[in-house]
Amino acid sequence: MAKVLAVNISENKGEIKRPLEKGYFEVDHGLNGDAHAGNWHRQVSLLGNESIDKMRTRGFHNLEAGNFAENITTEGIVLYELPVGTKLKIGETVMEVTQIGKECHKGCAIREKTGDCVMPREGIFTKVLTPGWIKAGDTIERIGYSG
Repeated sequence: MAKVLAVNISENKGEIKRPLEKGYFEVDHGLNGDAHAGNWHRQVSLLGNESIDKMRTRGFHNLEAGNFAENITTEGIVLYELPVGTKLKIGETVMEVTQIGKECHKGCAIREKTGDCVMPREGIFTKVLTPGWIKAGDTIERIGYSG
């Protein structure tokens, strides 16, 4: 079963995010209080713990949820294989996948700390369709596709 391992936030872009007990995700915005939130197509970032494990096997053993600036750390779902347009029910929310991967920007604290960043290759981005709370342990369910 796919689930949320952590909800993560940062006040500035390009920083490692810190875990929250729970986060509120707003329509046309994203995670309330997060630096990346706003009315655009990359409102929420997700990265699988399986992707983080790839970095751990390369010697970066002390990586934690949020270290790749992802808002939601997941487990049990291969995020980067989801087609754009996939709708996901996560906690109380519904989100739509809008982008797979991204270009890594210069001056990234994550790349400086780890020497590499898996987020540009395996992270995904969503927009919030239905608002609500998400917390660690919430399930993730594919509920549709609008492609």
